Amino acid sequence: MRFIKGHGTENDFVILPDPDGALDLTAEAAARLCDRHAGIGADGVLRVVRTKVAGEPAVEGLPAEWFMDYRNADGSIAEMCGNGVRVFARHLVDSGLAEPGEWDIATRAGLRRVTVGTSGDVRVEMNRPAYLGEAEATLAGETFRGVRVSMGNPHLACPVDRPLAELDLCHAPGFDPAVFPEGVNVEFFRLLGERHVEMRVYERGSGETRSCGTGTVAVAVAAALGGSAPSDPSDLPVGEWTVDVPGGRVTVSLEAGTSFLAGPAVLVAEGEIRPGWL
Repeated sequence: MRFIKGHGTENDFVILPDPDGALDLTAEAAARLCDRHAGIGADGVLRVVRTKVAGEPAVEGLPAEWFMDYRNADGSIAEMCGNGVRVFARHLVDSGLAEPGEWDIATRAGLRRVTVGTSGDVRVEMNRPAYLGEAEATLAGETFRGVRVSMGNPHLACPVDRPLAELDLCHAPGFDPAVFPEGVNVEFFRLLGERHVEMRVYERGSGETRSCGTGTVAVAVAAALGGSAPSDPSDLPVGEWTVDVPGGRVTVSLEAGTSFLAGPAVLVAEGEIRPGWL
């Protein structure tokens, strides 16, 4: 089995080319691949499969040639990954499976339009963020009030008034399972300047990661709201935000009815998984 290793702001992935949908990727296999001691090591797995043969009800009939089948590090299935979709797009272009330009990728959260050149950053339309109100997270006995945002997957973005390096994210933040029955990605962010924030994140199924693309958009929404609930949840603030994460920097553009994420997508290695290892 061939694999490629890539990352977007050090949110790293094992990419598995499976154009004909022949691979039976179990949760156990995905978790073994992501194991940083006994496997290749990654925050998640990106299976590259043609949409028409993916066998995935959520994307059946979507007008995109390729489906990003994303798995978290524990093998669980996720709806969407903003860094992953950029790395996925870079792989398609670099491997000759797609031409540079603009086109759609199918995800469990719907279509995502990417803009890809022959090198450099990848830009992806992340669609409309959904403001869902407020909720709380707990960490090391402290309670943080945050904003619930759906990017096709669930987020809780919590403002912090001190350096984020002081937070201990070795353990999962607590949250109300009645509010987040499918779990939640919890972001902590601090305002650094005008439309400029820093962020750390604990991702469901993966733990603390160096970056989370959908999370950076959720944080931009929360920062733009500035602690005030929007009078109309469908009418969120617009503007361009710089988001610094432990693994680098991305740009989030909030526009009327949609959002965009731009940042690096890097392929670093490729190889073969030994027969019988999985």
